[in-house]
Amino acid sequence: MSIHLDPEGYQPPKLGLILLQGLVLLLFFIFFLRFWFLQIHKGEDFARQARENRLRQERVYAPRGLLRARGGELLAENRPAYALGLVREDCKDVASTIAQVSHWTGIPVEKLWAKYFKDKPRIKPFEPLVLAPDIPFELLARIEANRMLWPGLEIVVRPRRYYLQGPLFAHILGYVAEANEKELEENSDLALGDAVGKQGLEIVLEDRLRGNKGLRQLEVDVMGRDFNRKMVVEPEAGESIALSIDYNLQRIASEAFGAQAGGLVVMNPDTGKLLALVTQPSFDNNAFAAGLSNKQWAQLRDDPFFPLQNRVIQSVYPPGSVWKVLMAGLLLKEGIDPKETVFCNGEYHLGKSVFRCWKKHGHGKIDMVRALVESCDVYFYDMINRIGIDKVEAFARAYGFGEQTGLGLPHERSGLVPSREWKRKRFGEPWQGGETVITAIGQGFTLVSPVQVSCFIASLMNGGKLLQPSLLMDGEPVVRRMTPLDADQRALLLEAMRQTVEGPHGTAKVLRTKGAILGGKTGTAQVVKLKLKANDERRSFEEMEYWERDHAWMASWGTKGDDRYVVVCMLEHGGHGGSAAGPIVKKVYDYLFDEEKE
Repeated sequence: MSIHLDPEGYQPPKLGLILLQGLVLLLFFIFFLRFWFLQIHKGEDFARQARENRLRQERVYAPRGLLRARGGELLAENRPAYALGLVREDCKDVASTIAQVSHWTGIPVEKLWAKYFKDKPRIKPFEPLVLAPDIPFELLARIEANRMLWPGLEIVVRPRRYYLQGPLFAHILGYVAEANEKELEENSDLALGDAVGKQGLEIVLEDRLRGNKGLRQLEVDVMGRDFNRKMVVEPEAGESIALSIDYNLQRIASEAFGAQAGGLVVMNPDTGKLLALVTQPSFDNNAFAAGLSNKQWAQLRDDPFFPLQNRVIQSVYPPGSVWKVLMAGLLLKEGIDPKETVFCNGEYHLGKSVFRCWKKHGHGKIDMVRALVESCDVYFYDMINRIGIDKVEAFARAYGFGEQTGLGLPHERSGLVPSREWKRKRFGEPWQGGETVITAIGQGFTLVSPVQVSCFIASLMNGGKLLQPSLLMDGEPVVRRMTPLDADQRALLLEAMRQTVEGPHGTAKVLRTKGAILGGKTGTAQVVKLKLKANDERRSFEEMEYWERDHAWMASWGTKGDDRYVVVCMLEHGGHGGSAAGPIVKKVYDYLFDEEKE
């Protein structure tokens, strides 16, 4: 049996036709909804994203403020530095790109990956993540020639601090380096890769030196290459600042030290402005600005002469006989007649202890001025033992010893003015009379810094004002307090210091300068307990190990016409103040009072 269909009379089922038409309409409706969603509902958002993909913004680094010496000599400037960054959104293969960067720069791949993952959370979209912070110009040209093959890599140009004089001003200026995690969290204006002050004036003046970043708009193609740039916000450079330091004086004083370690301060006694602040040995602060290697850091850290130590404020020493000027001031304040004499036979007995004078057979009958001029120990042993340690402590603190001077440089130490209470807390022992005796000549527990001694000597010259020292040209003098001595008492101490230079028996004769009036006080500060030879004599300077030798002090002032200066030098393990520190100070005065100096 066969079925015969009549094609002319065949009618398709109506339900199937309706279903097909419904599917077509549904499809068009879905297209319409999707079109409405993309073009109308999300249109503005997608348009914004498209613009952002086409238009990008990048920070423009602001130049850091310049630093100059008082004569206008440039000390710190900014030079362009090149870094290699990675824009993740434009990079198709991060692993291969990082491997290529390692090949170009020699940086281990593991180190690059570590930096990538560490910095990744802090980087905004389309912002370069710096992989190689400092690349030489030769490598820069090579990378630029091949950058088209590595989308996502970007050359980042930013200013890098450069110190034209390097070690000469390193302890004053300090240095800048990349901001760490703590600094980034504390300051919202900082971004990853920003350089901030880490030491010296760079950190003290950070807010004045750091400018305000600018903003540049870039138009990029699909490969991330920019073809149109527009500055939206101009960067503002940091403030340029002039220092009170005399460039030539700083250089001459530094050269005078040679290979010796120590520090020197030159101050204007009427304003507190510092004309020189020398620390030797020093270091090259450019190494920190460029990025210190582990090897370089190890060399600086392990150097036995501590080149990173700012000896004028961060190192404190026994003041030796320089302290006698202060002790003479205390005697005057306590009403001791400066003409009253003590007999010095070379020894002072206290109980069973014997304290010797530097002059073996003594000075004979001696008064205050002569005791200062010839630096007699026995005179001060006897006189200060009458006064007592309590008044010594109070008087020393009145002149700023035992506290920071307020100079402002980081990590300034306050030194130590010993007292009964201090010894009881420190050692759990009572104060002994013999400790008062050795304190009288600047030995024992007493510790001072060169800048503290400078402020003390300046107060004798300026009417009794204890000034806050300053490294900046701007700003008015800051008086910390008025000191206890009256004009006649200060004049007597200055006259004794003058005779120490000009007198026939003075210990600072090396400072004599034609046409100028100078005063000085030498000091020899014992570092370790004396080791005597078999015949009970002290070993000679040459017989001692370097680290056992005495420190050498020279505290001085000088005037010529209207020019007035305080110069203090401390030479580590230098021996005698007059013969070791004296010649360095003399070179400073030769420059200061040179009539042919411009």
